[in-house]
Amino acid sequence: MMKYIEKLEVLLPVGYLYLIIVGILKESVFFYQLGINILKYSSVMDVLLNPVATLFSHPISFITIVSFFTFCFYLPAILLKKGHLKWVQKIFELKKNIADLPENELKNYYSFVALKFLAIGLLSIYLGYGSAEGYLTSQRIKENHLHFNHKINYNTGESEDICLLETNSLYYFYVVKNEQTIKIAPISGIKNIEINKNKKP
Repeated sequence: MMKYIEKLEVLLPVGYLYLIIVGILKESVFFYQLGINILKYSSVMDVLLNPVATLFSHPISFITIVSFFTFCFYLPAILLKKGHLKWVQKIFELKKNIADLPENELKNYYSFVALKFLAIGLLSIYLGYGSAEGYLTSQRIKENHLHFNHKINYNTGESEDICLLETNSLYYFYVVKNEQTIKIAPISGIKNIEINKNKKP
């Protein structure tokens, strides 16, 4: 039991550091397609919380990532049973002589395979999500297919109908109705934002 706890103490910080890096890449890919260098507008807290924020941003992303984590958790046990099959060896790029390894080494090898598969899979999911979201958002802006269902109220008393693209702890990123340029406003300059879900574009 102590061995597993010690392994977790080592793996959890490394794993979360990897998630932070993947989260930065995902945000960078998304905002790059909008012509924004997001790192200039992000706080340390944004960077640290981004992987968790992405996880809970949408039910589909939550189900996908949690399901993938669950699959990778059970992957070593699955490989112990199915690792001798050629198609399994091909998919997970297993060594051909793995059957000759002692049981302890075999378990360690399959755990390494599962971690590698998890790392590559998470990178693919996050980058894919950022790329697709960024492309679709940029296309909607160009084609003027945005939904202006938010109203932003400034501290000056002025108001504008907007499409809220994204937000973090410091800034709002949005497009004003009848415009195609992206505006970036500090949260400190905004009184509040109203949401009207029934409002048409």
